Amino acid sequence: MKKAIFVIISILIPVFTWGQAQITTKKVKIGDFTQKVTKVVLTGNPFMDGALKDEVTARWRISPYEFCTLDEFEALKGNSSYYFLMPTSGQFRKESEPSLQFLTLIKGGKGSEKGIDGMLEVISMPIASARYPSGRELIFLPAFIDIIQDHVTGAMEKDINAYGGLGNNTMNLGRSEEFTIVFSEDDLCEGVPEESAEMFGNGTLTITDEDEADRYLEENVDDILVSYVAAAEDPQPGSFCYKMLIDTQTHRLYYFRKHKISAKAGRGFTNEDIKRIFTERNR
Repeated sequence: MKKAIFVIISILIPVFTWGQAQITTKKVKIGDFTQKVTKVVLTGNPFMDGALKDEVTARWRISPYEFCTLDEFEALKGNSSYYFLMPTSGQFRKESEPSLQFLTLIKGGKGSEKGIDGMLEVISMPIASARYPSGRELIFLPAFIDIIQDHVTGAMEKDINAYGGLGNNTMNLGRSEEFTIVFSEDDLCEGVPEESAEMFGNGTLTITDEDEADRYLEENVDDILVSYVAAAEDPQPGSFCYKMLIDTQTHRLYYFRKHKISAKAGRGFTNEDIKRIFTERNR
C-alpha cells in the first residue's frame, strides 16, 4: 500500500510544481535571434571567406549581420548580444582527427568559457570533408545559407523544429511528386544503381555526372531535387556520412539523413536511402 501511495505522489508532484518551475526551451533561448547581430566569422581561408562574404551579403535576411575575424570572435564569444555563424570542424568518437567541415550557428554568452562546444548551438550544417574539401561545397553554399535561415525561422516557431534538427525536412518528400530527383553518380554508394534499378528506371530518380548535377543548382532549374553528400574523402569505420536532397530553385531541404560508415555502408546514398525516398514520395 505504501508503495502504491508513493507512486501516485511521484506522478502528481510534477503537476503541482508545473506552475512554479519555468522551463526554458531552445525556442525560447533563440527567440531574440532577429534582434541580435549575427557575426559571420572569417577563418583566414581565402576561398571559403570570399564565398561566405558574397553569399551572406546576397542572401542573409533574418537578422542584422557583420563580418569578424577569429580573434574578434574570441573576444566577443562571451557576449550574449551576438550570434556567430562560422566554419567549424567535427571529430567523432572513434576518429583520430576531425573528418568533417560544418557551417555552425551558435549563440554567444553562456558556456563560451568552454569554447564552441559549450555554447548554445542553433544549427550545424555538414558541408564537406575537413581535410580534402572538393570545392563542391562552394557551389552549394547559397543553398546552405538558405537552409540555415529556414531552420532558424522554423526553430523560433516550434520546439519540434528546434530539437528535431535538419532531419525533420524528410517529411517534405511527400510533397515532391512533381520533382525529378537527380543524383550525382559520386553521391551513391557502390552497387546502389544496380540494386535499385527498378526505382531509377521509373524516370523520377535519375543519375548523372557531378558537373551536370551541379548545373541544375547553379541555374536554379525548376522541379529538380539534387543530391549532396558531406563525408570524409576517405571515410573510416566510425565516421559519419550526411546525405541531402535540395530543391535547386528554392534551396528547400527535402531529405537529410546520416549513417555511420561501416564495411557494408560506405560514402553516399545507400539502397536503404533510395527505398526510403521512393516510399516517402509515393505515399
